[in-house]
Amino acid sequence: MRTPFEDSGRATQLDSLNHLSMNPIRIQDISKHFGATPALEHVTLDIGAGELFFLLGPSGCGKTTLLRVLAGFVQPDAGEVYFGDERITNLRPRSRDAGMVFQTYALWPHLSVAANVAYGLRVRGRSRREVAQRVDNALKMTHLEGLGERRPNQLSGGQQQRVALARALVVEPRVLLLDEPLSNLDARLRDEMREEIRRLHHETGLTMVYVTHDQKEALTLADRLGVMDRGRLVQVGRPQDVYNQPLNRAVAAFLGDSNFLPGAVQAVNYDECTVETPIGPLAGLAARGCPPKGTRVYCSIRPHALALDATGVNQIAGKIQQMTYLGELLHIQVLAAGNTSLQVHTLPQAAKRLSPGDLIVLSVPPDEVVILGDSP
Repeated sequence: MRTPFEDSGRATQLDSLNHLSMNPIRIQDISKHFGATPALEHVTLDIGAGELFFLLGPSGCGKTTLLRVLAGFVQPDAGEVYFGDERITNLRPRSRDAGMVFQTYALWPHLSVAANVAYGLRVRGRSRREVAQRVDNALKMTHLEGLGERRPNQLSGGQQQRVALARALVVEPRVLLLDEPLSNLDARLRDEMREEIRRLHHETGLTMVYVTHDQKEALTLADRLGVMDRGRLVQVGRPQDVYNQPLNRAVAAFLGDSNFLPGAVQAVNYDECTVETPIGPLAGLAARGCPPKGTRVYCSIRPHALALDATGVNQIAGKIQQMTYLGELLHIQVLAAGNTSLQVHTLPQAAKRLSPGDLIVLSVPPDEVVILGDSP
């Protein structure tokens, strides 16, 4: 079988790289402690072949440790890791065929771009001709043609990130691991590189595991994502499902803004429950089924779900305290009953007749009120 770097044609690159994606990742009951501090606790996860899978969560949640376990830089205390049917838990990093893109790029400053990309091939003993062909095609794949003789300090941040991607791809990895690769770029370059990573994933079909704390990156790029908290994998699913149906308050709070209202279940009607809150009764849905009457819960309401409309259900009376114009969005702070502050996000034209001090009535449909357990 030809390798993706034996021919500069895109079709050849795609055909040959696609066979590499037939290696799903299995993580079975992985635990890791650093001294007395648990970094990972009984993490089990399956990542499908060809998936762009995101691990995200707050700092210290264990996401980078889990990625380093996959790469072989950290040895777990317990559990197993498989690439396809091969158990790789105890293999050295170099023997795993996993490409790694680091947060700091980790480029050799004294080497040219081409030499940086070629490094992994040379330590593997590839011939000079093969190295030259594959480096040339890797630079083309990452849109770095003509920059092979430059040094890293002569490149922009986005170009340096492309060099790191080219270096990881040129060795034909079974999986590609990315550790917060865009965190050092400014907002414009982050947007550009998101599209670049999306393109490379689409063209190569590689299984990719991407660590980030940036919710926007995960929600816009991921096929599926896993949210971690305090060393545990707390929820896995498609971005829209995890965002709209978080299983606990930690997930809801991490994935974007949310209003959290404490309360107690007042009534249960199949999968819909009514919760008595400081601003009055609210009808909502629980992802895991409604708990019994009297159970303490939280209602999670995304700011964009609150409508400036007094005709809908779950009506909430309040007074506008502050309005912040952000171009395409208007952020409104509303003081409701029980001294409850609510954040509302809407289009500016929807509130052009409103101003601070006005009394308003909001509404929110029951399927936008997520009932969560009474936990931090």
